[in-house]
Amino acid sequence: MQAPNRQQRLAALRDVIANIERKPALLQARAPLLSGADGAFPALPGGLVQEVFTDTMRDGGAGLAFALGQSRALLTPRRPLLLFLQLTEDGRFFGLPYGPGLAHFGLDPAQMVLVRPKDMSQLLWAAEEALGCTALGAVVAEIGAMPASLDFTASRRLSLRAAETGTSLFLLRYGRAREASAAHLRWHVSPQRSARHRHDSGAPGAARWLLLLERGVALQNQSEWLLEWRENGFATLPPRLRQSEWPGAGAALPRPLPASLADRLSQTA
Repeated sequence: MQAPNRQQRLAALRDVIANIERKPALLQARAPLLSGADGAFPALPGGLVQEVFTDTMRDGGAGLAFALGQSRALLTPRRPLLLFLQLTEDGRFFGLPYGPGLAHFGLDPAQMVLVRPKDMSQLLWAAEEALGCTALGAVVAEIGAMPASLDFTASRRLSLRAAETGTSLFLLRYGRAREASAAHLRWHVSPQRSARHRHDSGAPGAARWLLLLERGVALQNQSEWLLEWRENGFATLPPRLRQSEWPGAGAALPRPLPASLADRLSQTA
C-alpha cells in the first residue's frame, strides 16, 4: 500500500483540526460576541485568551499598552494582581515595564508581579498555572513571533483553562504570520500618531492605537476601532479620522510622578 503524500497528510490534519473546532465547548470559548454602545470599544469580561499582534517587534509597546489597558479594568479588590511573564533574555533586550509609566496609566506598579522564565516551555507552563490563581485579574505574556511550543494544542489548553477560571490571558505577539490557534480573540494593533497636546502643540498628547479584530465576532459587523487613552480608560474615535482633524487631548496635565524606575515591581526569577 502506497504511503500518503504530503498533501494528503495535510488534508487529514486539517480535518482533525476542523473537527476539534466544531466541538461546542471550544467553539463557545473561541468566538465570544463583542458589543459596544454606539460603536464604542466593548468592556470585555474576564476568562478570555486574547492574542495581540503587532507587525514588528518595535511596535510591541503598543500591544503591551493595549493589553495593560484591558488588564487594568479587570483588577478588582478580590483580584488585585497582574502577572507579567517575560523570558529572562527578552528582559535584558527589551527592558522591564517602567514604574512611573504604569502609574501614569492608572496601574499601581505594586500590583504587577514579574516572572521571568528561562525558556518558552517554562513560560507557557507558568501561564497555565497562573490562570488558576484567583488573586490574579489577568496574565500578560510576551510570546514573540512563532515559538514551536505554542502550538494549537497548547493554545487550546490555555483557552479552556482561562474560560474555566475566569482569568484573562493576553499573548503579546509580533509578525505577519498567523498559525492555527484556539485563542478566543485575535487583535492586530498599530500605533497611531498621538493627539495634539492641550498645552503644547509640539509635545505628544494622548496615546492612540488602530485596532483590528482578526478573530472573534462583533455586533454590527464592526471589526476596527481607533482608540485613545484617557484617564478613565479607552475612548473610541472615528476609525478613519484624518490627522489634520484630530482634536487636542482635552485632558489636564498629569500629576507629578516619582522619578523612580521599576523598583516597586515585585519580581520572581
